[in-house]
Amino acid sequence: MGESMGLATQYVIDELRIFRTGQKLSQEEFGRKIGYSGSHVSSVETGQRPPTEEYMAQIDAAFDTGGRFTRMLEKLGRLDLTPAWLREWIEFERSAKLLRWYEPAFVPGLLQTEAYATAMLSGTRRTPEQVQQRVRARLDRQAVLAVENPPQCVFVIDEMVLRRKVRGDRKIMAEQLDHLLACTELPHVQILVVPEEVGIYAGLQGGFILATLDDKTGISHLDHQVRAQIVDRAEDLLILEGTWEDIRSEALPRAQSLNLIKEAAKRWT
Repeated sequence: MGESMGLATQYVIDELRIFRTGQKLSQEEFGRKIGYSGSHVSSVETGQRPPTEEYMAQIDAAFDTGGRFTRMLEKLGRLDLTPAWLREWIEFERSAKLLRWYEPAFVPGLLQTEAYATAMLSGTRRTPEQVQQRVRARLDRQAVLAVENPPQCVFVIDEMVLRRKVRGDRKIMAEQLDHLLACTELPHVQILVVPEEVGIYAGLQGGFILATLDDKTGISHLDHQVRAQIVDRAEDLLILEGTWEDIRSEALPRAQSLNLIKEAAKRWT
């Protein structure tokens, strides 16, 4: 993040702390009021977790602030070209110890080539400048795979991801699948494939990411047509954990998944 972004984030964190102490509440007491643990409140106030939209909305609702903290987060987002919801998730992604990512429709963002990302994002009602911005943001995120102590990453994709053509030259898919094969050589990356013969299964309802953080807590990222959503409610995470296990049980083992990717790659060359 840039310097102005860092200052803006610190301002929001300071305002949250000032508000809590003004209410004469400990972090545990404040957390109970808004439906979060005291350790979660502490993580936000020390900058270990970014304040999410849901977190801010819970404060506004619990203390009847008239939307003060939600508006504050929106204004913070205007200081950065990256959407607020994506910026929040990127911070979690960077601090995760384990990332589990399922995609039924396209290659996960952390594994996309520039050409594939451009072709995919160009199929939306975005200007060329907006497409370029999103592609750059997506490629920048991939640095998490190359840091000194990267998270363990398990990606599960549907076989149709390997077969679905993107707009443009067939070489885009050939290059993309070659890149997937290269990524499988990384010791901290697994790519598993749910084969076509499985038929209908739970994951086809939509992709999601599960991140396990330093403190062993979890958080999830769900994609929608208009925007994405960060989920950190225990009951919601429990459902997603179960869905992940169901999907993982349908996926081929690592070696068989690798062979399937190799076979699909030949079709695009």
